[in-house]
Amino acid sequence: MSDATLVLESVSMINQEALPPGVLTYRRESKVDTLTSETEIDHLLPVRETEIECKANNALSFKSGAAAALRRLLSPALRRSTLLLWFVYFANSFAYYGVVLLTSQLSDSNRNCPSGLTTVQRQEDANLYRDTFVTSLAEIPGLIVSAILVEWIGRKATMWSMLFTCAAFLGPLVLHQDELLTTALLFGARACAMGSSTVLCLYAPEVYPTSVRSTGVGIATSIGKIGGVICPLVAVGMLRTCHQMEAVFVFELVLCLAGVACILFPVETKGREID
Repeated sequence: MSDATLVLESVSMINQEALPPGVLTYRRESKVDTLTSETEIDHLLPVRETEIECKANNALSFKSGAAAALRRLLSPALRRSTLLLWFVYFANSFAYYGVVLLTSQLSDSNRNCPSGLTTVQRQEDANLYRDTFVTSLAEIPGLIVSAILVEWIGRKATMWSMLFTCAAFLGPLVLHQDELLTTALLFGARACAMGSSTVLCLYAPEVYPTSVRSTGVGIATSIGKIGGVICPLVAVGMLRTCHQMEAVFVFELVLCLAGVACILFPVETKGREID
């Protein structure tokens, strides 16, 4: 009881609200066994059956609750937001992990595949580690820019603008570029991919009402991870077979479609109260 009281007092202080008047009490619900003449074995049998029955009821309740939440996500009021969120989560994960993989795979492609450059120098491993480190730092400005834009132009505009900008950074990579330009383009692309992913994680919970918020965001996140699983087939598989133009075009297409999906989101949650 004392631990529970401390937790409530902490919540009260953080929210700067007074606790309701009264005393915290705990009432244990228990079944009174009126048949005192039962043996211990006879007494344990119905308890065991009750536990099994409770577990079955809980499992049934869980299944029915999950089905009801899924039906609510695909109801006419939420269907458009749900389907668009699923695709944008998929595209963001696909693009983000793809940009990460492109950092090393483009160097291998320039090294092993014929290009339009007059001279192609073999990149040392040290340069690859440096390029990976530099592009990883891009996530810091990406987070800063998204934090500024999200309260200035709104969630939707921030996401689609960063997705289209990411596609613009990747555009020149359809052709072989020198190492410095490739690193600079991947730096910008990764910053935008990180920014859009961050805003998406902020936007999704604001779309759903409390009754289906966890289920909606959880399913969307799971679908997004599928994009992370598939992207190596493009970022690694196609580049290793010297199909750089086709690989980058796939990323461009997915990013542009995700940007259009963000524009089509039915609601802007900036300044909107959560249901």
